[in-house]
Amino acid sequence: MEQNEGFFHKINEGIHDMCYIWAKEMKSTVRDEGVLIFFILVPLLYPLLYSWIYNNEVVHEVPVAVVDMSNTQLSRQFIRTYDASPETKVAFRCNDLSEAKNLVEKQVVNGIIYLPEDFATNIYRMQQSHISIFCDMSLLITYKAIYLTATSVAAGLNSKIQIAAGGNYTTREDEIATQPIVHEAVQIFNPTGGYGSFIIPAVLMLIIQQTLVLGIGLSAGTARENNRYQDLIPISRHYNGLFRIVFGKTLCYFMIYAVMAAYLALVVPKLFHFTSLPDGRQLAGFMLPYLLACIFFGMFVSCIVRYRENVMLLVVFTSIPLLFLSGASWPQSSISGAWQGVSWLFPSTFGVRGYVRINSMGATLQDVQSEYQALWIQVVVYFFATCAVYRYQLIHTRRHAMERLNAIKTKAEEIKARRKMETEA
Repeated sequence: MEQNEGFFHKINEGIHDMCYIWAKEMKSTVRDEGVLIFFILVPLLYPLLYSWIYNNEVVHEVPVAVVDMSNTQLSRQFIRTYDASPETKVAFRCNDLSEAKNLVEKQVVNGIIYLPEDFATNIYRMQQSHISIFCDMSLLITYKAIYLTATSVAAGLNSKIQIAAGGNYTTREDEIATQPIVHEAVQIFNPTGGYGSFIIPAVLMLIIQQTLVLGIGLSAGTARENNRYQDLIPISRHYNGLFRIVFGKTLCYFMIYAVMAAYLALVVPKLFHFTSLPDGRQLAGFMLPYLLACIFFGMFVSCIVRYRENVMLLVVFTSIPLLFLSGASWPQSSISGAWQGVSWLFPSTFGVRGYVRINSMGATLQDVQSEYQALWIQVVVYFFATCAVYRYQLIHTRRHAMERLNAIKTKAEEIKARRKMETEA
């Protein structure tokens, strides 16, 4: 009976201590403007801005300069058809290639179409002719529009030439000659072929991790600067108290980001009509380990980075590399083994891969089993790593506090002894 009472007493004490840490962390979060910005304002506003920028999904009327050295009926037909495409427009007609290159350097146009002097002559001689395409590669989405439009126009022109030279008697024979196999391209899970539906889901998951790391890092930096860790020393009298500190802080961050994650994962894609096919239960089950992994990862990083300003530099520096390492904007198969090993250290790698499949492809937890298991492994690893660094930090703080206390006592005794000597004198 006494053992049961002692057991329940420890449970009540643990819950009380955890709630104390939760309330203390929640108060410090609300009072810190920097933490509020990264916990609330950035997750709320930044996805809206990013999604609004890419809401058009595809580009239209990309300006192109044309250098027509052939100046024939066939070259003019090619230019008219190219200009009629909704993706591109012929903004300038230049006399030579150097003039067109100057326009690209001034960023007036995004590409050049060059038709040589023998363009039509070679075709009339039944020889192969060439068209040169120069693209500004600083924006891949404009390069895609310029190149694919030119390819499509050239294919249509090739078909007409083939029909004219074929000598067929019926339209059906012309269709079979130019297109013996009818095919239809269907873009799975991204019917518009838009950049927003392609990249936004990955960015949303990365925002969760990066803002969590920023907010937790700023909160820990403020606590370290104000020496607030001394308030936690009485609770961490033994090793079990360390778990209460970690769980109390985790509860605070999880409560905030459970709402933020629901907003980012469900509301933002619906607002901008991006592809969104998630099952609520499957998505909730996947987001649980992802949020916990991000929280423990942020707490671990916050103990390693000493100053709160360094956290901002670290997050800004790693955001773009982490997006590439996740396999969202660069094929996972093309990433070297060493860099893939580095990517496994970050929850965003598995979070992005799993969320994209659940949200954009309607996958279940079984379909993303490898990412799901990897996130739970990160939860366990970063939890114990956080406990280890917190224990070291609390021991260091306790030692520092005792040294200060002993120094104060020593100084007080010296002052007392000096006054006693002055009184006796």
